[in-house]
This record gives sequence, C-alpha cells and structure tokens, in this order.
Amino acid sequence: MDSDFSSGWRAVTVWGITGYAMTSLLVLWLSHTGAHWVFLLDNANLAFHEAGHPLFGLLSERLTVYGGTLGQLMFPLAAAISFYRRRETLSFAFAVLWLGENLFNIAIYMADARTQILPLVGNGEHDWAEIFSRWGVLQLDTRIAGLVQLAGWLLIIGAGVWLWYRQSQNRV
Repeated sequence: MDSDFSSGWRAVTVWGITGYAMTSLLVLWLSHTGAHWVFLLDNANLAFHEAGHPLFGLLSERLTVYGGTLGQLMFPLAAAISFYRRRETLSFAFAVLWLGENLFNIAIYMADARTQILPLVGNGEHDWAEIFSRWGVLQLDTRIAGLVQLAGWLLIIGAGVWLWYRQSQNRV
C-alpha cells in the first residue's frame, strides 16, 4: 500500500515542490529587499490587521491593540488548519509560507516600537510600543522582533523540507 495513500495526504509532484521553492524564494527576496513588501500578501495582511482591531475590540477594549496582529495571523492560520484537515499537502505548505511571511512584517513593526519611524495606518498609535510597554519589555523590541523573524524563516523553510519529505514518500 502506498504510504501517501495510507496517510491520506495528497501526493506532491516535483512541479509542486518547484513551484513552492520558486514562490518561497520570491517572497523571501521581496520581504527582505527594498520596501519589504510582497504586494498581494501584504495588502491582504494589512487589511486583516486593520480589521482585527475593531473585531477584537468588541470582546474587550484592552484587546483592541492586540487585535491587529491577531487578525493578521488568524487568516493564514485558518487557511493552514483547513488545508491540514483536508490533507492538501501543497496548499497547506503555501498557507504556512503565508504565515511565515506575515511574521516578517510583524517583526518589522515590533522592531519599530521604540523609534516609531514607520508610517502607520489608522489613528497613529503604535501597537507594539503599547504592547511592549504593557509587558515592560519595550527595550527588547529588536530582540523579540529578531526571534519573530527567525520563526518566519523556520516556518517557510520547514514547509519546504516537509514538502520534499512528502514527495519522497510518493516514491516509496
């Protein structure tokens, strides 16, 4: 019995892995050069971020500041969970790529908490300056941002390695 069939995951082709690798390289390049902006993903991320503030604000005024980042993360995470449940291998990997890329922008925003030089959308309050001040870790903004950026890299690379593993299981 084919091990991929028994696990229920959809088979991955070499073309699927190649597509993921090429997309990942493009996303990584765009995320780390120039404006650090991946047009399609980051416009969606910004919309989800801004929508998250009032959405979570409905639950509690105190949660409003967290709502942006939570809203930004909810959608790629929901996509990843959905694809995982349906065992859609390539779609799951792309959702994880989106989640990892999202962490790059969150890290940039976090690292700006003390300097606050990024242009902001909305009423001009800096979410991460407020959050880190609440937590008493404002002086660690760049260190925490570095860890979040590392997590983004690990997710993207991990999804690629996982895809390669799934594809190797197709041949067993």
